[in-house]
Order: sequence, then C-alpha cells, then structure tokens
Amino acid sequence: MKPASTAPLAGIRVLDMTRVMSGPFSTALLADLGAEVIKLEPMTGDDYRHIGPFKDGESALFLLMNRGKKSIALDLKKSEGLELARAIAATCDVAVENFRPGVAARLGLGYDDLAAANPAIVYASISGFGQSGPLSQRPAYDLVVQAMSGMMAATGEEGGEPLKVGESIGDLAAGLFASWAIMAALFQRERTGRGSHIDVAMFDCLHALLPTSHAQYFFAGKIPTRVGNRHPLSTPFGCFRTADGLAVIAVLNEGQFTRFAELIGQAGIEADPRYCSDSARTENEPEMRAMVEAWSGGLTTEAVVAALSEVGIASAPIMDIAQASEGGHAKARGLVRDLPHAALGDVRTVGQPVRFDGAKPGSAKAAPVLGADAREILGGLGVSADEIKRLAKAGVLGGEGA
Repeated sequence: MKPASTAPLAGIRVLDMTRVMSGPFSTALLADLGAEVIKLEPMTGDDYRHIGPFKDGESALFLLMNRGKKSIALDLKKSEGLELARAIAATCDVAVENFRPGVAARLGLGYDDLAAANPAIVYASISGFGQSGPLSQRPAYDLVVQAMSGMMAATGEEGGEPLKVGESIGDLAAGLFASWAIMAALFQRERTGRGSHIDVAMFDCLHALLPTSHAQYFFAGKIPTRVGNRHPLSTPFGCFRTADGLAVIAVLNEGQFTRFAELIGQAGIEADPRYCSDSARTENEPEMRAMVEAWSGGLTTEAVVAALSEVGIASAPIMDIAQASEGGHAKARGLVRDLPHAALGDVRTVGQPVRFDGAKPGSAKAAPVLGADAREILGGLGVSADEIKRLAKAGVLGGEGA
C-alpha cells in the first residue's frame, strides 16, 4: 500500500540516535521530505538542548536542527531501555548515529545489532574521521576538520593567517552527504531487498568539497595560497570597493570581460596581453583591481550592481543574515517558515531548500520537547499505558511523555 502523503519520503521511518549538528541536520532533511523521524535521546536530552542562544528556555540551535521529529528519552544503560530502543529500530527503515566509532556497538545499537533483527535497515554512521583509518578514534568537531581538511589553509586574507569558514560547514557537509547517501541506499534496497552500513566522515566530506584546491595541487603542482575575497583562478572575480562599501563582481568568460571592460571605460583592453585571458588577468590582478575600483569607487554599491546587472554580469551587495532572510526573494521562495512548537507557539525555521514539481516540502511542526512522543511511539509497539507509567517510574523513560 502506498503512503497517503505525496512527500518524497512519506512512509519511511527513521531512528535518529544523533546529537548536536551533523546527524540532526541529516535527519531534519529527511523529516522535511516526509520521513517519520524518531529522535532517541538520553534522559537529559540532546546536548544541543543545553546550548544557547535560548528563547524561553528552548535552544535555538536545537529547534533549527530537529524540526519535524518525534522524541523519546530512554536510559540505554538499563536493559529495558535498550530493548525498547531495539524494538523501535526493528520497525525502522533507517537508523542514524554520530557517536565516536565503536560507541554505538558498545551500547548494543551498532549496525550488526540492528541488522540481525532487521536486515533491510539502512544504517548511517557519521563521525569525524570515519569508521576506519589511523585517525578514526580521534575526537573531532567542525573546527578540527576544517583545520585538517585543507579548507582553513585556503581561507583567509592574502598574506594573513588561516581562517575558519563562518559556519559549521564540516558538520553541515557531513549531514548533507549522509542524507544523500541514505536516499541512495534506500533506492538500492528497492532492488536488492537488503540494507547497508554507510560510513560518513566529516573529514572526507570537507576534503571532497575543495575542487579549486585540488585543481591547483593535483594538476598545477601548487599548494593553494590564501587570496581573501577574490577567486584564486579567475579575475575580476571578488569584492571591490565602492563609494559606500563593497560589491561582489564575478566575470567568468571572455564575452563577459569584453562587456565589462567597455562598461568601466576600458574598451579594447581585452587585446592587451596582460588582460587577454582569465589566467593573464589573474597574474596581473593588482593592476586589474585598480582599474575596476577606479570605476566602482565613484559609484554606490547599488549603482554598481545595477550597472553590471544591466549588461548581464553577476554582481551583488554583501548582505547580512537579516537582509538575506527578510529580503523579497527569500520570502518569495519560502525559505523561512513559522512552525508550531508545544512550548513557544510559532517558531521561525529554515528547512530543506529544494523544490519538487514546483513545491518545497517541509516539516509540519517544529522540534519536539524532550520525550514528548513516548506514549505514541511505545503505544505503536503494543506497550500499554500502565506499562509506560511503570517504565517512567523506574527511570527507564524520561521527558514530557513519561
């Protein structure tokens, strides 16, 4: 029987054993697409429930990473808690964990444990350095993998120190790759009938997202250097001074450069050997920048962007998060939504951004309060209301639903 919902992952059930960001982000993406995500939390809740900023006692980061999920809190150190977790897993299509390698198995919730009872389960393990390799047991956070992947070394001002990206890109990349891999594994299961164990490493994911650095190292034999806000291989392609700030200008091909040169009062410069190709312009970037800013410095950012847009050249102001979120385009695309929350009323949430046949699937509710769905989840396993009360009294079951 086909699920009633038309959401892409309707009918898929996920056991989410993750915490903090990488794992919760991956399962939130699945929830956005219609999967039923059961968040298995410790009795004190996901670590992110205790990390600010807070609104009326609720963590903003937890709200953003756990939209659309159901929550149950179990003490896995108690045999009854572990058996209940395994019983839930037996009903699931997918399980996701982001413990350090080996921890899930020691808890009794590793791939082998769950696949023995449910061979069709797709099991994703997210970690800093993967399930194998000399660094597999090393603890890792986003900053660590940014430092070790090659990303920080290529990021920063020219001649300056390495800089981290301003968001937890290592966590988010791993979560995104995990959700992608889970859906690929579910498709494979449709053909084979069997699940699989997916190994996602934050280090691997970030290293895979450095094609510009790879191009310079593998094919040109150069270690990438930091070049600030300009592109290391293309010119003019970066941030340029205007009369009232900065504008991003991105000129990629020769046709665009010819139009650009005419616009800035340098018609015919494309015939000069110093500026006749992208690589030549990059070799002479300081001179090229001086020409561009001689033009852009006399105009406001708004005027620069308008003039470039008029001739089909990509340009933009640099917007902060408020401007990006509240802008007309973001609103027209439905990037920010208000979702109902049990304690806060409506909360603002940013879900998955992709449209399917013109529609953007998204979760119908905000993140759950701790243990809020225990009665529903356990009731679905045939556990009686009296037994649920006993489990709560025995300290096996915690949170609001106990």
